[in-house]
Amino acid sequence: MRSIGRTRSLSEELVQLMSEKIHGKVWKPGDKLPTEAEIMQEYGVSRTVVREAISRLQAARMVETRHGIGTFLLEPPVAPLRLDTKDAVTMLDVMAVLELRITVETEAARLAAQRRTEQDLAELRRTLAAFEAQIEPGGDTVTADLAFHQQVAIATGNRYFHEILAQMGATIIPRTRVDTAELARDDRRAYLARVHREHQAIYEAIARQDGDAAHAAMRTHLARSREKVRQAYAAGQGDAAAATI
Repeated sequence: MRSIGRTRSLSEELVQLMSEKIHGKVWKPGDKLPTEAEIMQEYGVSRTVVREAISRLQAARMVETRHGIGTFLLEPPVAPLRLDTKDAVTMLDVMAVLELRITVETEAARLAAQRRTEQDLAELRRTLAAFEAQIEPGGDTVTADLAFHQQVAIATGNRYFHEILAQMGATIIPRTRVDTAELARDDRRAYLARVHREHQAIYEAIARQDGDAAHAAMRTHLARSREKVRQAYAAGQGDAAAATI
């Protein structure tokens, strides 16, 4: 029996453990998964946690529940690259999305600095102001955050950068998946204020047409988020291992 830790939500930890069995071929396409009662006993969790984990795996199209029969592992879809990150169900998924963003958006920032127009700068300033206005009242910063990154992509003059981010949607913002303020051990306002300063550094480099500085500022911004998620994931793995001793 492998007990799960308590650092992350129980359902997220269970999703991760079940995903490991899927990716490790312990469970193969077409296999019937253990019953709810068997999963409860194996991992020491409630029926509610099991059902939530199964629901998240269903949303990611990894399993299918056939009423009255059971839950079965699906074949991985063979399809063109899909960038719909609503399927990001674990911290590993969030880190993977951030790795992709670091690769794409750092170069986008460099190109934006080289090619931006005055209109691009005006739109970037608007998104910065919208973000800042929501920090103190605890409002919706996700919309302005996403708009800022999309506007950087638009400023490249290469529509494919923007199309990639548009396909990925609002879930490219890590805090829509995990509580990044908590991971950073900050109160929410302090965390968002730091994000705003990082956005400002990116904007200022783009405004003065310094491609290298824009590239570096974007990398710092995204890599910092990834590192916070990685640290939390590593801590959760350690706690889970300790629970089995």
